[in-house]
Amino acid sequence: MLSLMVQGCTSDAGKSTVVVALCRWFARRGYSVAPFKPQNMALNSAVTVDGGEIGRSTALQALACGVEPHSDMNPVLLKPQTDMGAQVIIRGQVLGNMQALDYHAYKKTARDAVLAAWQDLSSRFDVIIVEGAGSPAEINLRDNDIANMGFAEMVDCPVILVADIDRGGVFAHLTGTLDLLSESEQRRTLGFVINRFRGDLSLLQGGLDWLEARTGKPVFGVLPYLHGLTLDAEDAVDEQGDHGVGALKVVVPMMPRMSNHNDFDPLRLHPQVELTFVKMGDPWPDADLIILPGSKATRADLAFLREQGWDSKIARHLRYGGKLLGICGGFQMLGEGIDDPDGLEGPAGSSEGLGWLGMTTRLVPGKQLRNVQGQFLLAGTPIRGYEIHNGVTEGEALQSPMLRLDGHEDGAVSDDGAVMGCYLHGLFDSPQSADALLAWAGLDANASVDYAMHREQQLDRLADMLEGHMDMTLLLAKAGLPSGDAGRL
Repeated sequence: MLSLMVQGCTSDAGKSTVVVALCRWFARRGYSVAPFKPQNMALNSAVTVDGGEIGRSTALQALACGVEPHSDMNPVLLKPQTDMGAQVIIRGQVLGNMQALDYHAYKKTARDAVLAAWQDLSSRFDVIIVEGAGSPAEINLRDNDIANMGFAEMVDCPVILVADIDRGGVFAHLTGTLDLLSESEQRRTLGFVINRFRGDLSLLQGGLDWLEARTGKPVFGVLPYLHGLTLDAEDAVDEQGDHGVGALKVVVPMMPRMSNHNDFDPLRLHPQVELTFVKMGDPWPDADLIILPGSKATRADLAFLREQGWDSKIARHLRYGGKLLGICGGFQMLGEGIDDPDGLEGPAGSSEGLGWLGMTTRLVPGKQLRNVQGQFLLAGTPIRGYEIHNGVTEGEALQSPMLRLDGHEDGAVSDDGAVMGCYLHGLFDSPQSADALLAWAGLDANASVDYAMHREQQLDRLADMLEGHMDMTLLLAKAGLPSGDAGRL
């Protein structure tokens, strides 16, 4: 098994994108390749083939490899619930909630889970592309590090360092990061990748020559800024999107612990949908459909929604004939109450719901993690997606379910048909289900995007970009990887 690790000078430097591109590049040449992210912090996650939960970026990288996402690919996932604490997921399953200092002490134990997952994955694949987290030069986090150089040193993995030139200061980022590494970590760093470049490359050449002369390490590639690149986001919410005149207006309130906002990526691409994320302090726009998203801290996000006065905006929206949809935590908010007796998502207690559906939710230990398929009952159309949630919901509203999934009913629809919700993520991913849902919301003529096909096109676009702008022959030679096709491995 051969490996390569991609680390970044900063968060959002492009590590995930470079790993995706490398995964697809190797897969297209017939290699048995898998992604690996030792530790991740994210609220967007995916359900794995073995019934676990991993970060969304790692799941996307698995798809780029042409393999099913597996919990071994992201053995430690941290899902923030407050500014000081997170839910800790080890090898796909919830361990519990920890404060930041407690987790820092726990990392010695987490390291064992990371190494066990690495060994198991190494036995099944020929090449593993590893993604770091944040920056390897965070001095305060270097003790017991399992996310960046600490992991690379443990398993003797070569590293390339990525910096985002679009932010500015790219040479300071690269040289400063390298200077803050130990001598062994500097030797382990093979060279650099500069990401998101726009302009005439000849104007950058003097800086590249200086960087290579100063560090003695090559620049493997200068990757262009790819306009219109749309892939599953894990942290930042991308609000770009083009739409025509008369588009359906869809509004999503952005709450502090909003999770799985990639549910809305297909809407952002839809030419007949105007998608708006409303932030704290923003004016509330006109809407045909309001969607309450998933949440990792449902009661706290519900309180935030009320603090902003958004509950009255939603009530007015419904009085004037608008539609309201809740997904997962957003679905729970639509009921009459949410009870968290064990403090699974924050301080133990109960909260009054928005009261639009006759049901209550009790948060209980044991997270539902499954990929499912079935039918959207109002339209009779097929639907598929995934469930990631705590909570048991009961009440009269469930007598009018929204979905039937793998033999069980899910969600609820109000008597007047204006409000509905469910636990299923991925509602808009397939054209059939997206068309049906948007027709319910008031869109007459639909042209929904086949998001699975779109994703595959974007993955190939990244691999093509790598072919044209990165010296893969030099990188493979430096990393000890064979060039050419898998037959040479």
